[in-house]
Amino acid sequence: MAYGSYATIGFPAAAATIFGLHLLLTGKGETFNVGAFLEETSPYSWATLGVGLCLGLSVLGAGWGIFLTGASIIGGGVRAPRIRTKNLISIVFCEVVAIYGVIMSIVFVQKLSPPSANISLYTPSNYFTGFALFWGGLTVGLCNLFCGIAVGMTGSTAAIADAADGTLF
Repeated sequence: MAYGSYATIGFPAAAATIFGLHLLLTGKGETFNVGAFLEETSPYSWATLGVGLCLGLSVLGAGWGIFLTGASIIGGGVRAPRIRTKNLISIVFCEVVAIYGVIMSIVFVQKLSPPSANISLYTPSNYFTGFALFWGGLTVGLCNLFCGIAVGMTGSTAAIADAADGTLF
């Protein structure tokens, strides 16, 4: 690792630690209140952030997998041109990861409904829906991110192995 990466991680961590100790030791520890932040943030903000993470991370994972597989197919295709069309199924599988993220985002958006004029925005039901959609979207997005990378690495390995030995597939 380069020294720059230690500075980019270490400096913000040290600054946050110093700031937290300053608040704690000067008697202003209640200034940093996570519970108040969670209660004051709109449930719709949490829900839309979850939907955005679901879609964004899914597409990022699919793109990363397509990059890994595509680079290997192009590189292996120089040596063995027959693998170019044969190994496109790995790219299709990576695209399926993105499509699944789009479908789940649509399902999550359907769970949102605008609040009526006579009902408060900050109800327990709205909080539950907002937090559930946030964590659901984050979970689906991260799973699709790692799935896209795994499918890309598997497709890359299959393309390189097929280029090296045509009797495998």
